[in-house]
Amino acid sequence: MRSDEAPAAGETIGQRLKRLRLDRGLSQRELAAPGVSYAYISRIEAGTRQPSVKALRRLAAKLGVSAEYLETGSELDATQQRELRLSDLELAVRLGDERDVEAPLLGLLDEATAAGDRHAAQRASVALAMIAMNRSEWELAARLLETSLAGEVFAPEDRFDIYMNLGRAYAFGGRPHAAVALYEQCLDHVSEIGNPSLEARYASLLSYALSDMGDLPRAEQVVQRALARLDEEDDPYMRVRLYWSMARLAYDEGRGSVALANIRRAIALLQATDDTLHLARAHLLAARISLSRDAGDAEHHLDVAEALLGSSATVADTVEIAIQRAEFAIVRGDGRAATELARHALEVNHGANPVDDGMAYASLAKGQTLAG
Repeated sequence: MRSDEAPAAGETIGQRLKRLRLDRGLSQRELAAPGVSYAYISRIEAGTRQPSVKALRRLAAKLGVSAEYLETGSELDATQQRELRLSDLELAVRLGDERDVEAPLLGLLDEATAAGDRHAAQRASVALAMIAMNRSEWELAARLLETSLAGEVFAPEDRFDIYMNLGRAYAFGGRPHAAVALYEQCLDHVSEIGNPSLEARYASLLSYALSDMGDLPRAEQVVQRALARLDEEDDPYMRVRLYWSMARLAYDEGRGSVALANIRRAIALLQATDDTLHLARAHLLAARISLSRDAGDAEHHLDVAEALLGSSATVADTVEIAIQRAEFAIVRGDGRAATELARHALEVNHGANPVDDGMAYASLAKGQTLAG
């Protein structure tokens, strides 16, 4: 079937039929087929008659195009057109260009739901949830993600991103117990089906949720169990996630040497990869852990992280760097610089992450105290 004919903007079926017929050097009589007379063709081209589905198929076959193209000017059916539009909108969300995206996504969600296109409806809901999360609208994000999963078989191995973000929406939305329950269910499921990679990822998420609730011993047990189940030949990223979690937990418990040893293991593994983004963030955590032990070492880690991130630093990365720079200023006794850096962190964060706000306010208070 030929698909190289470029339809004119606003072209009607009759105009398209005439264009294709003339392109092929056919008269109306030559294009006629059983059940589709040349007079019928003439009326279609004149716009006084809408062709039946049967006529469309017969005319399309003689013209060498699809009936879909003859009717709409596109080779894509409604589902494919919806998928194409959806892919463009999803890309805009991923790139952070959310202007004028929300309304088309809502329209697509309604359209897909009405058409029974569950896959497109799910993708639209997830994209809308990402927009909500970027605005810190955690309850809305949770509802959208719950809607995207409604009626589906529980399959955390196939929908990791959705379950991960749903747990985050619960946690940041003030429902940490819901996040823990969700991640526990996911972890149990992937453990039963024998997927160590996903087990490591869900174990890390569960450990964060548990530590945010203050249950550090249980969080550490979860990570140690997942780490013990890994083989040396497994993907190094699995071990990175778990060492990272162990470092975070040990730091929260005040065990600086254990925290530093684990984050250094993660850094060593990441240095063998091309993943500069996660290597930078590992150095950020190492800087935070080292600050109370060796300010010089901590500043080195932070300098490395900032250099690796470059222009790819996210809002969260920028806020973390500003807070740590404020803490270095406090160690040096420079209250004015600490105050400016802490205020910059608060301005950039703009309430997106309450934990970062808390840390920035603490640095601001210390900076103001030093400045008198």
